[in-house]
Amino acid sequence: MDRKKFIQTSGLGLGLAIIPGMIKSQSGHPKRNLTVNTKSKIVKDADGDVLNVIGDIQTHKLVGSDTGNQIVEWMDNVDPGVGIPPHIHTKEDEIFRIIKGQIEIMIDGKTTVLKEGDIAFAPKGIAHSWKVVGTEKAKMITSAFPAGIEHMFKELAALSAGPPDFEKIAEICGKHGVNFV
Repeated sequence: MDRKKFIQTSGLGLGLAIIPGMIKSQSGHPKRNLTVNTKSKIVKDADGDVLNVIGDIQTHKLVGSDTGNQIVEWMDNVDPGVGIPPHIHTKEDEIFRIIKGQIEIMIDGKTTVLKEGDIAFAPKGIAHSWKVVGTEKAKMITSAFPAGIEHMFKELAALSAGPPDFEKIAEICGKHGVNFV
């Protein structure tokens, strides 16, 4: 078979394989919609919405409205000693990428210190926590998928300044499927 014939045949076969799934997705089937309308986006280091989420300074780079609700990604810029206590997500998985500094992370009862270039994956349903260790500020890129958790962070950032009201924090987080353990 020549190249042109192969491409024509392969394209037809691929189309016949994909189109039924796209039609099924559009018909209201609860599976993920394969025909998401999203636009490309370039995000520079200084770009994004900055939120102070109880001491975790987050710069939201991509949110659900940018990605067809597939993923949200933010940059954490956090002082030593700041961290998030053990919790479980019921809706999203998370990936943590260390850019600068050191993060002590606990996932599923196992604790390790992550350094520049290290990555950790925390699937939904598994308890995890993190804390900046050492003497320098840490910079970490966190991704959560699917998107949606950014709405929780906006609510938490809107809380009044001062000592955190853990009961209120737990209530907001629980409403978004994040529970402390």
